[in-house]
Amino acid sequence: MACFLIPAAEAVITTVAAKIIKAKEEKDNGNLSLTDIKTDDTPKLTFSRKLGWLNKLLWGGSALLAFEHIWHGEVVPYFPFLTAVQEGETAAMLAEMGSAGVLMAVLITTVWLGMLGVSYIIEKRPDKASDTAEETQ
Repeated sequence: MACFLIPAAEAVITTVAAKIIKAKEEKDNGNLSLTDIKTDDTPKLTFSRKLGWLNKLLWGGSALLAFEHIWHGEVVPYFPFLTAVQEGETAAMLAEMGSAGVLMAVLITTVWLGMLGVSYIIEKRPDKASDTAEETQ
């Protein structure tokens, strides 16, 4: 019925947070001196970029779910937009949002946390190109 609204709401919140974090990261990077930059570190992805992954997952999932609900006639292009509200099934709609919608948002966020874990492992892995360059010298 309206389960796509929960991941969409999370997507709105994370989009605003990503923009704020990105602005802060750009401001902080502008204030770095040459002593703050370490040349031996491998490049790391910024948190705002990683949060962008979550945004894309949430927006994409919400759009796909919204399309599915439009396809099945549960969302209509006129007020009140949700057929459950028109037919007096608001309690059932809220129950679905609370169960299926929250579960989808949690599942998407869990997948993103897994992506962060893999990203962390890759970033901590020693760079093979620099290792082979050191061995040849």
